[in-house]
Amino acid sequence: MALSYEYSIGSVRAKETSLFSKADLEQFFGCASAAEFCALLRDKGYGSGDDFASVAEDHMAKTWAYLKRVAPDFAVFTPFLIQNDVHNFKVILKGTMSARDYYTALLLSPSTVEHDVMTAAVEHRDMRALPEWLRAAAEKAYDLLAHTGDAKASDAVLDKALMKEMLRFAQSFRSAFLKEYINTTVFYNNVKIALRAARTGADKNYLKAALVKTEGFDRDSVIAAAVKGSEALKTLLQKTTAYGCRQAMEAFKTSPSDFEKFVDDRLMALARESCKRASEGAEPLLGYYLGTEAEKKVLHIIFSGIKTGTDRDIIRERLREIYG
Repeated sequence: MALSYEYSIGSVRAKETSLFSKADLEQFFGCASAAEFCALLRDKGYGSGDDFASVAEDHMAKTWAYLKRVAPDFAVFTPFLIQNDVHNFKVILKGTMSARDYYTALLLSPSTVEHDVMTAAVEHRDMRALPEWLRAAAEKAYDLLAHTGDAKASDAVLDKALMKEMLRFAQSFRSAFLKEYINTTVFYNNVKIALRAARTGADKNYLKAALVKTEGFDRDSVIAAAVKGSEALKTLLQKTTAYGCRQAMEAFKTSPSDFEKFVDDRLMALARESCKRASEGAEPLLGYYLGTEAEKKVLHIIFSGIKTGTDRDIIRERLREIYG
């Protein structure tokens, strides 16, 4: 029997109650060591493993298995799965070029391309088994790394193909939330690339190769400003209103980490507003998935702070918004 969204939404709403609350996070702050933190995660049923990385990996594997069981159309998660595809291609390409062992530790799952298929594509330099959207970018990224050793340029080609495919998918899938979420993601990916390029003195050709045309982003003006330097670019972005860019740049004045937090919190606010209220369609499933990802990021921040002995108040300042 085919799954219905009525069933899947009911299941996800029940599952949401297992996401950690702010009160749970406060309990984690009471841990005196990284080992105690991981033990508390296991006690709460979050995942299995001896360290945070393995516990979090176990939890996310179970989350994906659950979503596969209850989603009437698992294709809705494609924009997130193809991010793993591009990550895996980069890992395999760089590992192959440098003859480093990479396979077991660094590849991500799930993905739309099996790991062995991706490995064979790189090792035999035959990209025909890859999805159509990735083939040309994979060829170009291979050439750039093989002939110039420029990993940054190689990554930029792959990242641009990824962002374009995410935008294409969002336009084709009937979800106003997913369109807004991905447009926001691509917009800020562009902003981050431009800020980094301006700081490092990257030229116009790199920016043209890396930046993606998307709503609210004046690509030509950003490129012109970025090649003049960081101050010219920041001045332009501070006048940009799309997707809260002006507020994001106010956060950037404090620190790049505050900027990252602003972007993460804006995306989570969008998910809470759109997905927690939805009573039909794929949004509740997407919201639950994004909630688990936000939860994992927050837990990692707490874990890292405890491990390094960082003051608890400083850790709290770094925390992102959660879905619950």
